[in-house]
Amino acid sequence: MLAALAVIMPCAWLGPLDETAVKTIDAGLKRALVSFAAARALNAVISVAQGTEVAVQPGGLGLNLTPGQLLDPINDLVEQFASLMLTASVAFGIQKILISIGGYWVVAPILTAIALGWSFFAWRGSPPLWLSRALLLVLIVRFAVPLVTVGSDALYAKFMSADYTASSQAIEVAKDQFVAETPPATEASSGKGFIERIRDWWSQKVDAGKRIEKVKRMAEQMTENIVKLLVIFVMQTIVLPLLLLWFLYKAAWGLLESPKATI
Repeated sequence: MLAALAVIMPCAWLGPLDETAVKTIDAGLKRALVSFAAARALNAVISVAQGTEVAVQPGGLGLNLTPGQLLDPINDLVEQFASLMLTASVAFGIQKILISIGGYWVVAPILTAIALGWSFFAWRGSPPLWLSRALLLVLIVRFAVPLVTVGSDALYAKFMSADYTASSQAIEVAKDQFVAETPPATEASSGKGFIERIRDWWSQKVDAGKRIEKVKRMAEQMTENIVKLLVIFVMQTIVLPLLLLWFLYKAAWGLLESPKATI
């Protein structure tokens, strides 16, 4: 433990992990904000589709169907996904503030003084419990968030980045899937916006059964991709940080108690 403190003290002053952790947080925050924007755009498109009708005339009788209502569950999921992306963005911002607090100039001198006092008592026998707890607390303040951030990002890059890229791309193109095929050239060149073209296309008199089947398939695909993104962001912003923080706490406390075990 004394050797470990000899290595930790220069890191407390120089902060080699802080810059890497901040870059990692900025990258994660950008991913969360991009996903949030995509979710809000998708929510707007689905809301338009939900409010439109399809006119059919079976046996000469006029009927108005609203197959867009099939999208109500997926729209609720998209709204929840957008809320989670906003929460993830806030979590990344909080991590960045905590790194700034841990890197504040007064923390390193306090940690050095406590570490020297703890080392003195440990060398002579057993340090007081209150001093071990104080050392553990300051170590957590200074190093926990950078270590947890870098560690969770490494796990993300190894196991989740590919799924994130694929699912994000699927969410981006999901808006275009609501037109299934490209709108007619005359309609596309009419100067209408994306939402207006979706509304006009959806209201055309076409085979309602085929359209409903397409809506179902699109909803299934979007649900799968949205759930993947939900899992990724929950893992990166909640589950992995808590697990790594618990591991660091147990490891540090075990090292701090080691002088007692040797007596």
